[in-house]
Amino acid sequence: MANFIGEFDCKLDSKGRLMLPSGLRKQLDPAAQERFVLNRGFEKCLVLYPKNEWEHISAEVNKLNQYVRKNREFIRYFYRGASELELDNTGRILLPKRMLEYAAADKEVVLFAYSNRIEVWDKKTYDGLLTDEPDDFATLAEEVMGGNSQNNTSNELS
Repeated sequence: MANFIGEFDCKLDSKGRLMLPSGLRKQLDPAAQERFVLNRGFEKCLVLYPKNEWEHISAEVNKLNQYVRKNREFIRYFYRGASELELDNTGRILLPKRMLEYAAADKEVVLFAYSNRIEVWDKKTYDGLLTDEPDDFATLAEEVMGGNSQNNTSNELS
């Protein structure tokens, strides 16, 4: 499983091509063979998965019971717009115009790499997320991650 890390400012050319930074290329698993799947993400970003990672995620989605309406709706939305992409000889990826419109990405983008994915954000949108940081990040961390601690018993005694 990939374990990407990093934040990269990039520019799109007039055709919607993105030069994948060398720092990210070095992190690619050779099993991906420089092939990717681009998909819509949450909060109006795009998500770029190495092809081998996409296959694992896709297999999980395909296990959903399609006789359940919510599952069918999720599956349709999840796969909507998914596009297989490949690096060209110069290390660029051509992002489909429709997907760029979804993310409101024009010229400047930020690649936010974590876990097994690379999120592609319009730079202004991404910068806006950072200025909307929670008032108390420590409280958010406790709410999200606190349940993972075996020593989280201070409030249970009262």
